[in-house]
Amino acid sequence: MSKSTVTYWNALAPESWERWTPIRGMAEMAEELTLSIDEVTGEYTRLTRFFPGADTTAFGGKTHPYPEEVFIVSGRLYDKAFAMWLESGHYASRPPGELHGPFVTDVGCVVLEMSFPDRIAAKNLTGKAQ
Repeated sequence: MSKSTVTYWNALAPESWERWTPIRGMAEMAEELTLSIDEVTGEYTRLTRFFPGADTTAFGGKTHPYPEEVFIVSGRLYDKAFAMWLESGHYASRPPGELHGPFVTDVGCVVLEMSFPDRIAAKNLTGKAQ
């Protein structure tokens, strides 16, 4: 199977706002919009929109066993794990297990995220991660 497909549309336009859904536990801080997903592998491309003043400190930082890529589309976001403001144009390709967040934003931020949960680091016969 492969990721879902769709023809051109503007995910950031006001007429698309009803497609965004609140992130569980963070409804007052952030919402998300899945752009495409592979229902078999779980691989997805998603936008996350943090509202001005959002602060995820209460949730702590996070890691996951798969790689992901992130691109800051608009606004700015402070990543406490890196002690760094991320602004429009910042990009990262995160390896499995990399700590990121918690996040804070003053003006709001839109992040494009591509996650690959089917690519959990496999072990070879010697037991070492490949």
